[in-house]
Amino acid sequence: MTLTPFKEIQELAAERKGGRKALDALLATHKPLSSKKLAALSDDRYLAMMTRCVFNAGFNWKVIKNKWDGFEEAFHGFNPRGLAHMPPEKWDAYQDHTRIVRNRIKIQAVQDNAIFLMEEAAKHGSFASHFAKWAVEDQVGLMAYLKKHGARLGGNTGMYFIRFMGKDGFVLSGDVVGRLKAAGLEIRDNPSSKKDLKICQDAFNTWHDETGLSYTTLSRICGMSIGKNYLPL
Repeated sequence: MTLTPFKEIQELAAERKGGRKALDALLATHKPLSSKKLAALSDDRYLAMMTRCVFNAGFNWKVIKNKWDGFEEAFHGFNPRGLAHMPPEKWDAYQDHTRIVRNRIKIQAVQDNAIFLMEEAAKHGSFASHFAKWAVEDQVGLMAYLKKHGARLGGNTGMYFIRFMGKDGFVLSGDVVGRLKAAGLEIRDNPSSKKDLKICQDAFNTWHDETGLSYTTLSRICGMSIGKNYLPL
């Protein structure tokens, strides 16, 4: 496989967005957090984002956003310890709670992920610490870990959780996948197999070494370089 040099992809994105300065201005709106800042976040914020990403999956994201204050209140600020030890009758009561989306399977995932974070904290001091230390060049390993040990955190849900928490990483949106394929990667339109994900990871690792750009920036440039998104993202 001959991988397109990233400079060429960057030039395509700049052309579509009105020039290099315009592209840089767009990219400046999304900067990954440092490992130190990620580790300093409390685990309740990680559980909150896990929950938000789980509920976003298959739903209109705007609906979840508009109800989010209700989620924070209903789940007591997403304190993992409190939720992990909450009695069954209180979990059953969420089926009648009008301030959240009443999906039994996804509500169960909140409890399961609270337990997951408690177990991680027991092993690593905090989930935040373990998450922050995970090498960015092995995002697919982190995704596999979240899928195996968390609840409903596989596939795109885990990928968006990583991005929305602020950890450096790529997101395989339709446009990003389109650019990867145009750049020479032999992957499916929905690259979810271990083989396809490794190919994607290897490409981003190569481009990171080539440019020194963050994985977040590389991913966003890929998405801006192809498809119908001529307007600023």
